[in-house]
Amino acid sequence: MPKIVDHDQRRLELVSATWRIIARLGMDAATMREIAAEAGFANGALKPYFPTKDDLLAFAFEHVFNQTNRRMAAATTGKTGLAALRAYCKEILPLDEDRLNEARIVIPFWQKALTDQSKAELHDSSMEQWRTSLVEQLQQARSEGEVSTAVSDEAIAGHVMNMVLGAQITAVLDPDHYSPAQLAAQLDGYLELLATRP
Repeated sequence: MPKIVDHDQRRLELVSATWRIIARLGMDAATMREIAAEAGFANGALKPYFPTKDDLLAFAFEHVFNQTNRRMAAATTGKTGLAALRAYCKEILPLDEDRLNEARIVIPFWQKALTDQSKAELHDSSMEQWRTSLVEQLQQARSEGEVSTAVSDEAIAGHVMNMVLGAQITAVLDPDHYSPAQLAAQLDGYLELLATRP
């Protein structure tokens, strides 16, 4: 009887193998052959799932995005206003090894998205979901009296997006100055400014 293959599980195993190689050796070393070997598969076994490395990278980005969204939903349950916004943002910040590895996937995806329209559109639609959620949380925080600044919620959401996405780069490139504790403190400091009255 032929072996039954769980194709979704195999895709996730390949994404995990990609993370491990990028974390150890960098994106250039994450060849299809190396990824297959890391996952324990023959090189040709990847083709039905990911014909090219770019296909694998796009899937990995979507997986990271969906995984982050699941964490956000769990972290914000029962929270409102700035507490919800803080919990939401902390799931993007690279505050542990898993989220740091996610950043290592996202950074090369961004590079590809600069010249690949489909990847740029995937990124834009994903980030628009986050911006919309941030604006909703800020509106709630303002209605609860937690935000007093005259800066618009849309502009604040832009600031927050720049902060959390930029942190993915700085934490990978300069971990001594952007440790998890420092990143969390920077986020808390920014949120405190929102409540500062003139």
